[in-house]
Amino acid sequence: MTGMNDRAETIRLAVPAEAAGLRLDRFLAGSGHGWSRSQVARWIEAGHALRNGRASKPAQLLTPGDVVEVTPPPATASEVLPQAIPLDVLYEDEQLIVVNKPAGLVVHPAAGNPDGTLVNALLAHCRDLSGIGGVERPGIVHRLDKDTSGVLIAAKTDLAHRALSLSFRWRTTDKRYLAVVYGAPKIDEGVVDAPIARHPTLRKQMTVIAGGRPARTLWWVRERFEGAALVECRLVTGRTHQVRVHMVHIGHALVGDQTYAGRQWRAIADATAAAACREFPRQALHAWKLTITHPVSGAPMTFEAPLPRDIGELLTALRPRR
Repeated sequence: MTGMNDRAETIRLAVPAEAAGLRLDRFLAGSGHGWSRSQVARWIEAGHALRNGRASKPAQLLTPGDVVEVTPPPATASEVLPQAIPLDVLYEDEQLIVVNKPAGLVVHPAAGNPDGTLVNALLAHCRDLSGIGGVERPGIVHRLDKDTSGVLIAAKTDLAHRALSLSFRWRTTDKRYLAVVYGAPKIDEGVVDAPIARHPTLRKQMTVIAGGRPARTLWWVRERFEGAALVECRLVTGRTHQVRVHMVHIGHALVGDQTYAGRQWRAIADATAAAACREFPRQALHAWKLTITHPVSGAPMTFEAPLPRDIGELLTALRPRR
């Protein structure tokens, strides 16, 4: 079972001016309560979310002054089974758990990945997880792509889930990534401020596009190589594929990115370095550091995940040999 309380509690949300024209399901998903868009869409259709006291539709556009009342349905037992998958636990207490997710591990069950996920592993490790994320995503506050490694936090209580969701929403967390990119940036640091949305024709891709959701990434060059660089990125927002899409946008696709990078390893003259980039099996992206405020104590906490072996070996191949 998840940690969700069975007692129905109605939550009233006033629609602010900045939410004018926003869809009802998007508004609720971004309200900081940890609800997913698909989850709230089901609630709206079932009458668990009302706009100005009346039933509505997920696509209903909101106006300032609207009042949305949400009464989450009682928790149901999770059908996700615990699985004894090894976890690299960086920190754990009664409220939360922080792990170093390996590349190749899917965060939660979905189509094509019914088990063998981080959620399965967490259910085996923890006695309980927050139920706010729904039966398929217990405890999940934020996500990493399957082939991205690094720091990931999960909530063990509903209190922690709500507090952490708000901190991600209001951007009070500090998320740092390390990425190996193609090309040598001409400057040492920069900012990418470009909206991101799903690609209009390539539905598995995201892209920079007018009308997309605001997205902002700060980046610094940590080390330069022939035809490549190690960069540090700080995500001010948290959009899907944000680092990957923003780096492509400025002409520096990630090494190994099968979705957004082409055969750019061909431009690297050194045969060893070019081969290492060509054969790298995933996007060279690592969620290196995460700083949060503890949901109960209020203390600032920083967690770091060491660079994984595969990226370390890639950097060794890129560095000049004497």
